[in-house]
Amino acid sequence: MLAAVATKYGPADVLKLRQIAQPTPKPDEVIVRVEASSVTAADVMMRRGVPYIGRLFLGILKPKNSISGTGFAGTVQALGSQVHAFRVGDRVFGETILGHGANAEYTCVPQDGLIMHLPDNVPFTDGATLCDGFLTSMNFLKRLVDVKSGQRVLINGASGSLGTAAIQIARYFGAHVTGVSSASNHDLVASLGANQVIDYNSVDFTQSEQNWDVIYDTVGKSSFDKCKAVLSENGKYLSPILGGTLYSMLQTKLFGTKQAFFSATGLLPQPVLKKLLVQVRDLRASEELRVFIDRQYQFDQIIEAHRYVEGGHKKGNVLLQGPSRTSRG
Repeated sequence: MLAAVATKYGPADVLKLRQIAQPTPKPDEVIVRVEASSVTAADVMMRRGVPYIGRLFLGILKPKNSISGTGFAGTVQALGSQVHAFRVGDRVFGETILGHGANAEYTCVPQDGLIMHLPDNVPFTDGATLCDGFLTSMNFLKRLVDVKSGQRVLINGASGSLGTAAIQIARYFGAHVTGVSSASNHDLVASLGANQVIDYNSVDFTQSEQNWDVIYDTVGKSSFDKCKAVLSENGKYLSPILGGTLYSMLQTKLFGTKQAFFSATGLLPQPVLKKLLVQVRDLRASEELRVFIDRQYQFDQIIEAHRYVEGGHKKGNVLLQGPSRTSRG
């Protein structure tokens, strides 16, 4: 089968297209023929091997699993002898987490891993993205702080994959949403449901006279200390970027009523992730949520896809067609 392989950490051109052996499922595994996979900021970081602490999970000197990619959607091609939850031909989606392997013609996933049935009315292109921005933002906004109707929520980085998902999730649960993005993305942010949009090039929201119950900094460009003055009395600052958030988390657990939160969503227990993902899937199937796709690349354009994501200006999601889908035109 054709796969995108990186045998070392480094820039985008460490990715090479290779013909390798198709995986054989273990008794509890499912083989998925990949129709679409996502290219995310996390994929870029794993390809680069940064932050370095991540190499404890990925491989110290080089990737343990050389096939890139995590988010996928496709059809079940083969089953291990003990698989009972899926059948050949089922439409599925999911994420390989730190196992990589999604940027390939076929990927192998444990049946009790992060894989589930994809509703018939949800295209593969959407399914491949649901475990990135939507799953992460559902974890932060619902599991960590339980956003409720009437709360004021600010999303920093509102036009990215986490931000576009977060706007819709917060609005679904009844929050008043402020999105922070560049002026060029204001129409997109507003179209997804933001009640107010701030241009970060002209306004510093941390100096605002407004305050918010929740500030979700999806891009880690701010900090709890900078945002503290514009948080309400019991306000919460959320960030998927560890950085200085760890110290703020420890400090706010001991002092004050305002709190900082970090979570490595992909490292949560599988039952927790699946519960969150069921919510996301069902909301997408009922069209309460919609996926915004910035660009789609052919499989042999994976280097260009990584470079575009690494540039830091993508809007919503970036997709890679599966090798077999590309060859079918």
